[in-house]
Amino acid sequence: MTDRRPGIAAFDALSGDAAYRAVLGCCSSPGFARSLVAGRPYRSVEALLDAADEVLAGLPESELDLALAGHPRIGERPHSEASAREQAGVAGAADAVRAALAEGNRAYEERFGHIYLVCASGRSGEELLALLTARLRNDPETERRVVRTELGKINRIRLRTLLAERS
Repeated sequence: MTDRRPGIAAFDALSGDAAYRAVLGCCSSPGFARSLVAGRPYRSVEALLDAADEVLAGLPESELDLALAGHPRIGERPHSEASAREQAGVAGAADAVRAALAEGNRAYEERFGHIYLVCASGRSGEELLALLTARLRNDPETERRVVRTELGKINRIRLRTLLAERS
């Protein structure tokens, strides 16, 4: 199947360096960006998203850590437009929820050694806090799998946005 919508055609036509920077803006793992760019042309949005899932599944832990480093803590001031959009549900949360998120983030980082990553799009502060509380009960191996799943969801949203901006 081919879907030569303007966004995917424009992405496929970017120079290697421009495509790398664009993908790195979606996921801060250099290995992820290099691999995704190397797979062009994709010819369809779904082909790109499927490739992104495959690349993410094969990322070594060190690259996953680099991807995590590009995300702000849930409830803290986002450092990109994408993060601000994704965490919009936290902006209106009560002070008690924001404080509980901050404390939960500290507990999570102490337990797992990295930030609490969750696909926050469309979720309220209360929902994100409930998810955080539940995930604190995971063992490290289970949590690392959950993190990859959540990162995959975020990557798909951000890649779709990237393509829409190029339409």
